[in-house]
Amino acid sequence: CLAHPDRPPSPVNVTVTQLKANSATVSWDVPEGDVVIGYAILQQRQDGQMQRFIREVNTTNRACVLWDLAEDADYIIQVQSIGLYGESQASKRVHFRTLKETDRLTSNSSNQGDITMEGLDKDRQLQTGEIIIIVAVLLMWAAVIALFCRQYDIIKDNDSNNSKEKTKPSSEHSTPERPSGGLLRSK
Repeated sequence: CLAHPDRPPSPVNVTVTQLKANSATVSWDVPEGDVVIGYAILQQRQDGQMQRFIREVNTTNRACVLWDLAEDADYIIQVQSIGLYGESQASKRVHFRTLKETDRLTSNSSNQGDITMEGLDKDRQLQTGEIIIIVAVLLMWAAVIALFCRQYDIIKDNDSNNSKEKTKPSSEHSTPERPSGGLLRSK
């Protein structure tokens, strides 16, 4: 089966790390030189009771935390790269089994190449920073709109005052009034 020339190649070195009773981290590599804008993960419980499809675009992440997994259960995952012109073929299937709640990983199981939760926390901080920037920009836009509305009201008031002055009859064309309130009459 030949891959479409514009589609990215399938991810390689798909591995599952940070195994726990209810979560695991899947990571992969993408061959260099190919434009990849995201990924898609198919997660399926081997007994067929559950299937999940995770799709992320506009990211350069090469890892994903799988959550809400069943304790002591077998899973199969496959990863696809998402490129500008479509998705790659799915990677090879990777089988893994979640731990029992009583099982604990030994402290030396974090190899140098493993993705740690600290690295994922950095991504959360970036997301929080992005949210702060978005909120600040929205507040600035609201301020600009409020200033525009205020200026518009001032201009509108000035225009309505000018139009009232134009509609007032000028004193030379009006009938003069006496201080007593009566009209001058010519005899």
